[in-house]
Formats: sequence, structure tokens, C-alpha cells
Amino acid sequence: MKNSLFAASLASVLIAAAGTNQPHAQEQSTGQPALTRPQVEGIVREYLLANPEILLEVQSALEAKMKAEQAAASQQAIANSADKLFHQASDGFVGNPDGDVTIVEFFDYNCGYCKRALSDMEALVAKDKNLRFVLKEFPILGPDSHAAHVVSKAFQKLEPEKYGEFHRRLLGGQGRANEETAIRIALELGADEAALREAMKDPAIEASFSETYQLASQLQISGTPSYVLGNEVVYGALGADHLTEKIAAARQ
Repeated sequence: MKNSLFAASLASVLIAAAGTNQPHAQEQSTGQPALTRPQVEGIVREYLLANPEILLEVQSALEAKMKAEQAAASQQAIANSADKLFHQASDGFVGNPDGDVTIVEFFDYNCGYCKRALSDMEALVAKDKNLRFVLKEFPILGPDSHAAHVVSKAFQKLEPEKYGEFHRRLLGGQGRANEETAIRIALELGADEAALREAMKDPAIEASFSETYQLASQLQISGTPSYVLGNEVVYGALGADHLTEKIAAARQ
């Protein structure tokens, strides 16, 4: 369907261009009457039918151009927001705080693909002792997610050294993450309930979410998990091997 629409659009453009330019050129060079629109349409149609591969070639070139433009825009957005992306004090992280490579993951506690990617993060951090993995809390999957992330941010503020374990338990748990589940895990890890509930009221939590939404918009991130590594945005749960290749490239 996508290719059909593309072909139809391209044909329309070619017809319009030919209908605009071809007659003028003929009149100037030969003095012959201009081709009519039906004649131009017939010529274009015959050419495309005889050479359909040109549609794929043009589509491929267009997609490559759009991909390159998106990559350039992402690189500029990363450069403009580097401190907020890689060094935001309110973000939790796992791994080496002084690692030579930082991965930023945008995640939601109720994202099935994020749950699947949890083992990738754990494997990478366990294997690479010079890796820093920033966890950018990005609640986009409804009220339960938002409430769970509020608890997460509050717990991180109170017990930063236990945040990694909290993250593993909540993201790796069965069922839907919500406020109740998040609070239960926080208490199991030693948080004081009164202090936790008070910390959940901190307006800085909502401010951090707003900043993350803005960053995501600038980076054209609309789903989870998404990663920022070096000057590149990587979309989706692509696996530990793929991320390992990206890490190696970032170190070059």
C-alpha cells in the first residue's frame, strides 16, 4: 500500500512537471505545438510501466535522504541538550558513574519491550565495567505508569544507592506497575513510608517529567525503549549485541 501511494504520488509529480515544462521547451526548440496533458500523461505512464524499477530507486533515495536528515537533526538536538541528557542530576543511573561511555534509556515501567530490554541493560553493565547507564523516566502509558514513576523518583531521591535494585524489581515484576506496587517495593527496600509519601509531593518530580517530554520531542522519541548513545538516537529494544556494537563505535 505504501509503495502504491508513493508511485501514484511520484507519477502525479512527473506529470505535473512534464505538463509544465515540456511544452514550453518544445515550442522554443522546434516550434511544434505543445503536447496536451493527456499526451504527457500517456508518455509518463508508458515510461513508468516500461521502467517500474525507477520508482523503487527514487523511493530508496528519498528514504535515505530523509533518514540522513533525521540523523542530522538528532545529532544537533543531542548537542544542544547534552547536559540535560547525560548529566541531569535528577536522573537515576546504574553502572560506573565515571564511565567513559554513557547510554541514556527513555523507558516506561509498563512498557513490555522495556521489560524485555531489562536483561540487556543488566548484561551490558555486568560485562562492561566502564559503562554508565542513565535511566530517563518517561511515563507515557497512562495513569498507572505516571503514578509508578512518581514513586520511583521519590524513592531515588531518598535512597539513591538502592535505586538500581528498585528499578530492576519494578520493571522486572509481573503484572502492571502502579503506585501500590511501586510503594510496596520501595518499602521492601527500606524506605520510610511517611518520608516516601512526602517526597512524592515534590513538584520537582513533575518538572523532571516535563523536561523529559520536551527532550523526547526534540529527539523525535515517541516510544519506549529509546536510547541515546554518543550522537545517535536508537529506537526500540534491539538487543545487547546491537547496543554493544554502538558502544564500541562510540569509543572509537
